[in-house]
Parts: sequence; C-alpha cells; structure tokens
Amino acid sequence: MSRCQYRVGFSQIKIHHKDVEKNIEKIERITKEKMFDLLVFPELSTTGYHFEKRKDLKKISLQKDDEIFDSLEKLCRDECKSVVFGFSEKDGENVYNSAMMITFEGKRYVYRKTHLFFKEKKLFDKGDSGFFVVKLKDINVGMMICFDWIFPEAARTLALKGAQLIAHPSNLVMPYCQNAMITRSLENRIFSITSNRIGREGDYNFTGKSQIVSSDGRIIHRAKSSTEEVFITYVDLKKAKNKKINDRNDLFKDRRNEFYVC
Repeated sequence: MSRCQYRVGFSQIKIHHKDVEKNIEKIERITKEKMFDLLVFPELSTTGYHFEKRKDLKKISLQKDDEIFDSLEKLCRDECKSVVFGFSEKDGENVYNSAMMITFEGKRYVYRKTHLFFKEKKLFDKGDSGFFVVKLKDINVGMMICFDWIFPEAARTLALKGAQLIAHPSNLVMPYCQNAMITRSLENRIFSITSNRIGREGDYNFTGKSQIVSSDGRIIHRAKSSTEEVFITYVDLKKAKNKKINDRNDLFKDRRNEFYVC
C-alpha cells in the first residue's frame, strides 16, 4: 500500500439520550473492536441531540481535557488509531456543539460548529474555533459538523487549507445533505465522511445514510437509513491533491477571487 492508502470509515449508531458514560463506552468499544486509521462518529455522540433547556444540556457537557476521555485517548495512542466524534463542550459559561479529534498520538483537537441549526441557537453558543486542518501521519483532515454542509464556504475553506478529507459528524433530519456532500467533494476534489445517527428524539427523526464520498464525487458506500453500521474501507487520499479537471483547468488555480463577494 502507498503511504496515502488509509483505512477510514464511519460509525452510524444509536445514541443513548443523556447517558454520557454509556455513549463514551460505546465509542471506546467500537474503537477497540475495529481496525482503522480514522473513524468518524455522529454529532453530539456523547449526549444525544434533543434538549429543551440549555441548563439541562450544560449539566452533562464536557470539557476538552476531561478525564472521561482519557481511556479513549490511551486506546487511540496504543493502537495507532484516530477518531472524530461530536460532543457538547463546556468552556466557562459557554456551551458549544463541538467535534473532538483524538489522534493516534493522543492529541485532542476541537472544532466548534460554525453554523447552528434551528433550536440549536437557544442551546449553544456560536462556534469560534474557525476551520482548521490536522495532519495525521501523511494526510490532512478537516472537520465540519452537520448543518455546515449547506454553506459551500465551509468545505472550500478546508480544501484551500489543504484538507484531503473532511470528517463530518452529523445528526441529519433533512434529506438533502448526503447528495450535497457529493457536490462538496467534487467541487473541491476531496474525500468526505458524513457520519449520521439513527433513531428518534423528540420531534427529530434522524435519517442515517452515512456515507463516504471520493474526490471525484463517487459514493464509495452509503449506509441504510435505520440500521446501525460501522463501515471501513481503504482510500487513496493522494488523489485529493490533484485539483486538475483536464490539461487546462485546475480547480484552485482557476479561481477568480477579484470577482467573488465574501
């Protein structure tokens, strides 16, 4: 295998509402059982999604350096694996809809959701981390969360910063994202992993259909809408470095920034 052949995947799971310990134990169990380089879990994997009151969510929110993540960190370090999962992050008086990446080196990186959806605006503070890329061995990985998908600027920013793959934890309830992420991958020539959940909380019915999309817009695999599934495959991420469409067109070199409105 070339150095850019990586085992990547998603974990489409049911999440136990408000049961943080049980949810983290599930993430740890799957991480231990499966062989991969990078595995992506859904948005808010530690808490579930449906909360009426911010104070109830804040009570079970976690900090980046909380000891509850220590065993997962050790597991990633010992087995040379990296994971991305969504969690409700507490930082002082603020609460963020965040995604944590724990790397094979045991490092923790947190992305805070930029674009909050619907009632999330009464529960969470606006994310302030911005979009960034993490180097994992020889590949560059960016993160975005769920509703970020509808803003093309999110994926484009990550791609311009060098991301070859986007890890995309989600709690999707609308039918549009999966197909939109095909376009996001194609227009940026990057791989994407959308990890959605299944089940129902309150009025929210989560749509599943987690997927991996290649840099040419091909669906490598898409899960079913209502069953748990962990899917892992090899991908050749060096393909995401090639932004040429043909001999005369390069996706990034052909951009005309002087005519765009930011």
